[in-house]
Amino acid sequence: MIVSRKALVGTFALWLAIGVAAGAARAQVKPGDVITPQNAYKVKDLLSPGTYWAVEHGMRIDVVPSQRIDWPPPYKDATEKYSSQVRLTADHRTLEGYVAGQPFPLLDPNDPSIATKIIWNVVYKPFYSDDYDLRFFDCRDLYLTAGKANSPVINDGWVGHYAGYDEVGRTEVEPLPIDPDFLKTGRTWLFALYPVLAPQSDRGVGLIRYRYADPARGDDSWTWTPGARRLRRLNESILSTASGTTTWDPDHYSGFNPKTEFYDYKFLGDRNMLACVRALHSPEVTCPYDGGASACPENWEMRHLYVVEATPRRGRAMAAGALDSKTLEYVDAEMWFNPYIDTYDRTGRLWRNHVYWVAYRDRPVPDAKVAIYPFPRLFVVGGRSLDVQASYASMCYLPGQDLPERECWYINMGAVDKEFCTVHAMEAAAVSGYGL
Repeated sequence: MIVSRKALVGTFALWLAIGVAAGAARAQVKPGDVITPQNAYKVKDLLSPGTYWAVEHGMRIDVVPSQRIDWPPPYKDATEKYSSQVRLTADHRTLEGYVAGQPFPLLDPNDPSIATKIIWNVVYKPFYSDDYDLRFFDCRDLYLTAGKANSPVINDGWVGHYAGYDEVGRTEVEPLPIDPDFLKTGRTWLFALYPVLAPQSDRGVGLIRYRYADPARGDDSWTWTPGARRLRRLNESILSTASGTTTWDPDHYSGFNPKTEFYDYKFLGDRNMLACVRALHSPEVTCPYDGGASACPENWEMRHLYVVEATPRRGRAMAAGALDSKTLEYVDAEMWFNPYIDTYDRTGRLWRNHVYWVAYRDRPVPDAKVAIYPFPRLFVVGGRSLDVQASYASMCYLPGQDLPERECWYINMGAVDKEFCTVHAMEAAAVSGYGL
């Protein structure tokens, strides 16, 4: 069956219309409302438990009218061209026939595989499809202090590049739609984070990670450690573990991103909830009401979200090494990204909350001169990982507030290639001048 653009638009409109009568909870908030700890009860049913906890402890929300978010035209065209041939394998875990665009634009809530299909839509989201390079951003680690403007920063980390290259699903930059290298390596994407520029004790640290189409093969990943001045190959389970002073781990750098097939998924429903998808600020502002543990005030609007529970597959040794007993993913039905995620520890207690502030515009910052696009696209301008049990947060600004690179996000511009995402390039940057 060929999926027409009209059908896609109709489907989106249907999903956004579902739950218009979301009950008293939705009626309690309206555009113009400002949500603070004093009236947080109004949004208890409109946020994830972890995000609601953050509001109770100082994060502020400004409610604005909801608006539509559209996909990049090349991604939309690829969805129309290829989605009709995509299906799940017999075990309902892995994609077959995927080329580019969204794998499953038409979803049935009664489909027993809907949760897995939602997750694959997130994997191949319209944020970026070919390559991306996030240059110069900073992350600050601190304890959340409700009611205070500033909390002492325990660690202020600067990073040179957060970059990736997709070998499958390419829609804007040659080679299209699949890099021929995929037929030799089986890699679906390559990721590079390097070099850490500050603090001085971590200068030169980096991470390389590869994802493979083989459902049984875990990710390959390496890190560079400046003290030993050597590369270290990482075990898959380490990727779900935060290290040092930060609460971030590689599986949560951009939503929830472990090896897809190593988890089981359960559909918990769909509902209208608040999310920040049209951020006003870039660089983001430091919240003056929780010690700087979030970005606020910022615009949040009602969005239609899917809720999916992800649990590590016990039959997979690597996934079984995850510290979380489960993760609740909240997925926006238009942008196919997680505005927030909650993870629970091995005892079932809420442990970490991750929030992503997203902007939708044709440039990452208002005064951009290079990173200007012919259509609006999505940019994550802020991300926060919060340990609610310890009241400890890692808040990242994308772009950094005081770093030299203003435009920061370069998406589907050919800004990075496969060579950049190699251990050799990471090592060279750490040893000979940081590759900037």
